[in-house]
Order: sequence, then structure tokens, then C-alpha cells
Amino acid sequence: MILEVKDIKKSYGEKEILHGISFKVQSGRAMGFLGRNGAGKSTTIRCMMGVFRQNSGQFLIDNKEFKPEDYRIGYLPEERGMYLKNKVLPQLVYFARLRGGNKEDSIRSAKEWIHFFGLDDYSNKPLETLSKGNQQKIQIAQAFVNDPDILILDEPFSGLDPVNAQIFKNAIADFVQRGKLVIFSSHQMSYVEEVCDDICLIHSGDILLTGSLDDIKRERGFGKLLFKGENVKVNEADTAIKQAFPEVQTEIFDGDSLVIDTKSQYSQEDLLRFITDKGWTIVRFGMFEPSLNDIFISLVGGEEA
Repeated sequence: MILEVKDIKKSYGEKEILHGISFKVQSGRAMGFLGRNGAGKSTTIRCMMGVFRQNSGQFLIDNKEFKPEDYRIGYLPEERGMYLKNKVLPQLVYFARLRGGNKEDSIRSAKEWIHFFGLDDYSNKPLETLSKGNQQKIQIAQAFVNDPDILILDEPFSGLDPVNAQIFKNAIADFVQRGKLVIFSSHQMSYVEEVCDDICLIHSGDILLTGSLDDIKRERGFGKLLFKGENVKVNEADTAIKQAFPEVQTEIFDGDSLVIDTKSQYSQEDLLRFITDKGWTIVRFGMFEPSLNDIFISLVGGEEA
């Protein structure tokens, strides 16, 4: 499936929130939908789900009008909305039934996800009696019950310890491998880099960039090289390279690596030959790719970062 967001505009009164945004999400490739608070992420998702009506533009799936009621959609909102006084299993069954499952399948699916997160002992306890971390796992299970076609996750890793975060990443990876359509929103860029194949960055109601994360990182490296050595201090390497190649520009990166901008006057082979002739042990040498966090900050820019 390909979900296409096409020239969506949305206003509240006279204030336009979305300024004709467009991007695509492809099943089998998790898409990270990124932006600062107030950028327009939630408004986009609510328009997509039919909670709000956009002023103009279309949501298409495989070139046809997207109708949310025609698909099983799992949604994990940033602001949690389950029932603290109700028991865990019955309310997961309830959410599965809302998603179109029959009673038998809904019970089976709810039990499977409770077991997946290791919470069998809490099935018949009120949600409020669970720790915050376990409540978060039940919130996540709610999004997965009844095997949704489309999965929308907003800040899903909040409150999870590293072990449960890895379990959850495995679940997302399984959905992606099975050809599900996954939209993932988070401010935790390290998780986005681990989970997502594509990204879409929205800022103040406009799309700043969208596409393959690998391609974007290569493009935003602007052809620079990265060198990290084992038996040489980064400052010494910096001085030696500048003396040998006066036209290059360098920048110390992460305290132990050197980013080198050759300005196309020297080849990668020239620099590699110089480094090996020096006898420096190479830990890493190749094209520089900035982190997603660096890309995000560079694009939202200045004080707003």
C-alpha cells in the first residue's frame, strides 16, 4: 500500500496550520513523522483519521480516496486514553472489537499481546494498579490488537526501559516485514534512526524534507569525509591534514573524529594514502553522515532548535 498525503491545507478560523503539505508512506517501510511541538503533526494525523476535515487536499491510498473505516487502524496517541479503573484484558478486547474483530478473535489477540509484554499476571487487574511502565505496555498493546493494517505510533517509547524498548522495536520490525503501513512520531531521534526507513520533517505547517533516511543522511553529509584513528589524537591529525592539504576544511566531531571537507580538490584516495603513510590505525574512514538529530537541528535552525 502507498498512502499519499496530497496538498493538505487546514485552518482554524483565520489561522492556517497546514500550508499544503504533501508526502507518501509506503507499506513495508516505517516512516518517521518528525517535528517540534506545534509543527502540525497531530493536526495532520487527525485530518487523516477523519477527526478533523481539511480545508483542501486529499488523502489517497493506492491512488484511491482513503477512507479510515475501510481499514483496521492501530493508533497510539501521545496523550494516553485508556480506562484506569477497568481491568486490562476486558478493555483490550473492547478496543479490538472497536477495530472490527469478532469476540473470539479479539480475546485471542488481547491475550497474545498481554503475553508478549509479559503481563499475564495483570490480565484481570485494573489498569491503575500497574506501574507506569506496565501501563505504557498495555497502551502499546491496544494499538496492536486485531492485527491492524495501518499502525500510527506517537511517542511510543515514553516510559519504557531498555529491555522493553527492544521488545517493542522487534514488534514494529515484524509489522514492517509483514508489509504493514507504519507511521512513527517521536522526539527521540535515536529510536527513529533505529526503527524508520523513511522520514518526513514538518515545521510550522510546511514539509522541510521527506524521503529515504539513508539518502537524506548521505545528501546532508555534503560529500564530506570522516576519519577516526586509534593511535593518533584528533588534534594532531587535524593539524597534520591541514598542513598537507591547505585547502581542506576540517571540524572535530564527537570529540574523537575529524570531518574533512575536501572541496573536491583532493580525492578520498589522496587522504587515505596520507593517513596510511602516517601509520595511523584507522577505526573509521569514509563518507560523513550526520545524525538525524544534527539534521533536525540544522533545519529548524537557530534559537528555535
